[in-house]
Amino acid sequence: MGAGETRDRIVATADELFYASGFDSTSFADIADAVKISRGNFYYHFKTKDEILHAVIARRGAERRAMMERWESEGANPRDRIGRFIDILIVNQPKIMAHGCPIGTLCAELAKLDHAQHDEAAGLFTLFRDWLRTQFEKAGCGDASDDLAMHLLMRSQGVASLVNAFGDQDFVRREVEAMHAWLDARIGEAG
Repeated sequence: MGAGETRDRIVATADELFYASGFDSTSFADIADAVKISRGNFYYHFKTKDEILHAVIARRGAERRAMMERWESEGANPRDRIGRFIDILIVNQPKIMAHGCPIGTLCAELAKLDHAQHDEAAGLFTLFRDWLRTQFEKAGCGDASDDLAMHLLMRSQGVASLVNAFGDQDFVRREVEAMHAWLDARIGEAG
């Protein structure tokens, strides 16, 4: 396995462990053991845990941008594309039930730690906010577009937090249906 592949495996594994166990609770040894590499090989790629965190945030950003690009190309209209954002609660429901939202949990943990990379992690929410605002603008919502984007982000985060707390699958389904109805009331099905 080449150096690039090893580095990618380290970042992917760290991403999974940070999500499942938390950034602060995950050690270099945990990551190295999961990747099955020596500490020396590990340190060749990353000298500090903050370097790994930066790489994990970058990975999550790249994945979210690729997902939004797919929604953009596959969605027939802004309503359909925003609906895909809402539906990620269903698509990722088992993971959200087990660990919460990957972005929300990371931001909350880094805020508690007063970590220097908190703003970088919060930038992942900005990706969604900007994309949603653009979709609402394309749907003709004008000056209300950013408020609508923030409302949808807030509501989806609330659902993720509560389903993680209560483990109620029906709650997710009901809330996703309600968000779709809210969206239809704002821009209509053909928006």
